[in-house]
Amino acid sequence: MQDKMKLPIGTEDFQMLRTGDFYYVDKSLFIYDLMQYRGQVNLFTRPRRFGKTLNMDMLRCFFEIGNDPRLFDGLQITEYADLCRDYMGRYPVISISLKGAAGASFEEAESMMRAIIAKEFNRHAYASESDALTDAAKQQFLQYMKPDFTSVAIGDSIRFLSDALQTYHNAKVIILIDEYDVPLDKAYQYGYYDQMITLIRNLLGQALKTNHSLFFGVLTGCLRISKESIFTGLNNLKVFSVADVQFSQYFGFTESEVQQMLEYYGKADHCEETRTWYDGYQFGMTEVYNPWDVLNHCYELITNPYAQPRAYWINTSGNDIVRSLITKAKATTKGEIERLIAGESIRKKLNLELTYRELEDSVENIWSVLYTTGYLTKSGIPDGDWFDLVIPNEGIRKIFKDQIYEWFREYAGQDKSLLDRFCLAFRDGNASEAEALFSDYLKRVISIRDNNAAIAKKENFYHGILLGLFSHMEDWYVRSNVESGDGYSDILIEIPEEEIGIVIEVKFGEDADMETGCRNALAQIEQMNYAETLLDDGMTAILKYGISCYKKKCRIQKA
Repeated sequence: MQDKMKLPIGTEDFQMLRTGDFYYVDKSLFIYDLMQYRGQVNLFTRPRRFGKTLNMDMLRCFFEIGNDPRLFDGLQITEYADLCRDYMGRYPVISISLKGAAGASFEEAESMMRAIIAKEFNRHAYASESDALTDAAKQQFLQYMKPDFTSVAIGDSIRFLSDALQTYHNAKVIILIDEYDVPLDKAYQYGYYDQMITLIRNLLGQALKTNHSLFFGVLTGCLRISKESIFTGLNNLKVFSVADVQFSQYFGFTESEVQQMLEYYGKADHCEETRTWYDGYQFGMTEVYNPWDVLNHCYELITNPYAQPRAYWINTSGNDIVRSLITKAKATTKGEIERLIAGESIRKKLNLELTYRELEDSVENIWSVLYTTGYLTKSGIPDGDWFDLVIPNEGIRKIFKDQIYEWFREYAGQDKSLLDRFCLAFRDGNASEAEALFSDYLKRVISIRDNNAAIAKKENFYHGILLGLFSHMEDWYVRSNVESGDGYSDILIEIPEEEIGIVIEVKFGEDADMETGCRNALAQIEQMNYAETLLDDGMTAILKYGISCYKKKCRIQKA
């Protein structure tokens, strides 16, 4: 779109964003509130892709000595002239992200950690030339600039750098550590958790607990890892989680911010679909949108006016925690997942201070992680540790649905003989056998019964389950929503070697009247001439099935 600012998709560099003609949603009052309500060490826990890294870089650009004050021209923080005068450009800042300090082994992760630390020392290389540093300190500084220092030295690196910067600038230091828990997440996945816990504990303890050069520190992450003693003795720590009211509007986009963006790009008519797909997160008492999803959807609309909403967040992080819940789900949990997908809430007692060791110890712990990582959000005001949880929007609901389908395909594939029986029942015209086996599958799977969904979407769930089952037959040609005859058939199957064609039409059995659903499905197959494509492809025997489903029950009739 001509003469419009670029959308900052993936741009986490504040200076680049402010000087590169990018659209910026002004979060600069985060600085004002931080100076009013901060502790000496502040931890902000938020889901991935909610603006943590950009906010941290904004803090660096604001406080750091030698900054460019023009970066903040026109932003709301400049309305507080006294604060800007007292704090802007007044402090040395250490800023690192531990997002990249991960690997398949501890040695690989440790090497990445050294590289991150060495890069920050090089950014402050000027301090090594200070006459106020002893020769030994200068030599140690130069050693840290090369990413081959010892493992023991990692623990003291940030504290040492802050001492050197305070000596050089004669001012206490601000320490910013972004994504502090990513190395722990990866270490847990790859089996070197204990080693990484020790490394992170030493690094943060020395930098934030026993550091007399510290003015204040800010950390971000998804989880608060406290029981592992990472923050032991850190009495100056203040935690601001997704449940807290303070700072709730600074991570994610508010309703008015999204409306302004869509209006700016001439897409105001897409406000409702954007709200449905990407809104609904409740941080404190503020309802916010997922900024990553909003930016990507807005970009798609600009480049393609017919673009449909998608769950862009799916592509930015693994959904293993959702799969873990589905895999562990027994009858009660399956019912709770079904209620969530249907748009209802469930009441859970949450623990917001889990360790990675505890994440998958029980299904109850998984609920807590789903909340803190953004897959679920709260509805209303919590009662102590008790939260009413809901799925925030259609984007996250799609993640749950997709994971259910993937889990079911894997589950069904474990018993190949049963799958063979199910598929061959359709080939052999045995509707009663197919009905009995499909009913058994439906009893085991988590049903997607969205109360607000149209009938067609409810039918899509059963349609998807059938496709997953038929995909087992490698020699069968299975197609979905194929143009055939005078319309689009649900499922067409060709068995070339036997010249058998199968037509399947799926109906949702309203009011549990599945017999009528089957009759209507078979009538539609005839009226729309769905078998035409199969006949054109040389299938000589055509089998036609009407399937009607309601909750976990089904009926299958053959013409």
